[in-house]
Amino acid sequence: MTKSSQLTVGYIPYLNCVPFFHYLQHFGFSGKLVSGVPSELNQRLQQAELDVSPSSSFEYARNWRDYLLLPGHSISSIGSVESVLLFSPVALEDLSGKTIIITGDSATSINLLRVLLREYVGLNDVLDEVPQRPVEDLIAEGKPALLIGDRALQVAANLPEEMYCFDLGQVWYQYTGLPFVFALWMVRRDSVALYADELYNLTEQLKQSQIKFFNELDSIAENLCVESILTTKEKINYWQSIDYGLNEKHIEGMQLFFDLCLKYSLLTEQPQIEFL
Repeated sequence: MTKSSQLTVGYIPYLNCVPFFHYLQHFGFSGKLVSGVPSELNQRLQQAELDVSPSSSFEYARNWRDYLLLPGHSISSIGSVESVLLFSPVALEDLSGKTIIITGDSATSINLLRVLLREYVGLNDVLDEVPQRPVEDLIAEGKPALLIGDRALQVAANLPEEMYCFDLGQVWYQYTGLPFVFALWMVRRDSVALYADELYNLTEQLKQSQIKFFNELDSIAENLCVESILTTKEKINYWQSIDYGLNEKHIEGMQLFFDLCLKYSLLTEQPQIEFL
């Protein structure tokens, strides 16, 4: 891998990533940002089109030999996460034999759903598939479906009364008592030698960006122009519901998730968790 003129960083255009990026340039970041949904960034990171990105924890588990983790940063939940939602016409235990519609946007959320249903609800006969039609249309027709990110927030705000809404972060916490790590800041190992200083700086820039963001949360929530139907107060509550840290409890929850993925053959080997 040859060094380009700029560190290339993945950017997820979801509300939950705004605290990372809103003030990043303010603190000296001068790299190149490449936008995409989590599954797209997973692929670009794997193909060495990105040096570093917030990316699905399942992508780390699947290809951990290619990556190192930036310490201290994640997108996690300790309970409700509000934007990884299973919409269903029936209770979880009544999904036996049904097919759940998924978007394919996030490998982590899809495999979290599979693990929860198998390990904790006791269902081994639930299928999932990516549809030809918009997921939102199928939810309106009463089909069970998984949505993430801003699309999940939009549907939850206008949910038909007959549909359940299960927050997968809350379901995980209910059964395990542990945080769930949806995304990690992942660095390609072959980028480390090329961009050692930039990566060291990025770790600190992300930290400072979050501190400034949450210090100015009310003003940002009121003035930030994003495609969202959330009110200012709802945006504030949403950002405050997300955990952006990465400590021993997060790693314990992540390890349990990886263990369960291995148990149900969603992974083929046990990943090692290694930091920059």
